[in-house]
Amino acid sequence: MAGSSENSSGQRWHVWRLAPWMVTALLLAFPLAAMRFTDEVNWDETDFIVFGAMLFGACGAYELAARMTGNTAYRAAVGVAFVAAFILIWMNLAVGIIGSENNPANLMYAGVLAVAVLGGLIVRFDPRRMAHVLVATALAQALVGVIALSAGLGSTGENWPRVIVVLTGFFSALWLLSAWLFRRAAREPASAGAAP
Repeated sequence: MAGSSENSSGQRWHVWRLAPWMVTALLLAFPLAAMRFTDEVNWDETDFIVFGAMLFGACGAYELAARMTGNTAYRAAVGVAFVAAFILIWMNLAVGIIGSENNPANLMYAGVLAVAVLGGLIVRFDPRRMAHVLVATALAQALVGVIALSAGLGSTGENWPRVIVVLTGFFSALWLLSAWLFRRAAREPASAGAAP
């Protein structure tokens, strides 16, 4: 009986490990399907290659993080951080947040991502210290928004300043959610190792 319950749990975890890859395949297929029904979506090979590389890179990095720990809160924190980073990069490549995608002011968001990545490397991805890194990332995100608004960057855009305010709040909330999950992960007892 114990073997069957263990098998059921193992199968359930296996499905959760496959879920990001299945979502990745669906996300990659979505624009291809949309191109058949509307002229609004007009991707070329480069768009698919960049989007696919970003999706598979994010899933691969998440898979690596998931193998390193059995801590569910840690895995969720990493997942939220990857989702935030992925959306931030994709939005900047596709349409830009501060004005158009060609506006050099959007390069400030690379600094936000640098805070997360370099901070993570410096603290060696320790969950307690990662919580601080993600709070710093949220502050960097907010700082970019404040700079953009105070300097009038992207003010020729159609939805300025609302788009900057809303997206700054959205991304800051994701970074703070990840920080909260890392803090929670630090409080959980260390697991014996990653699930298979």
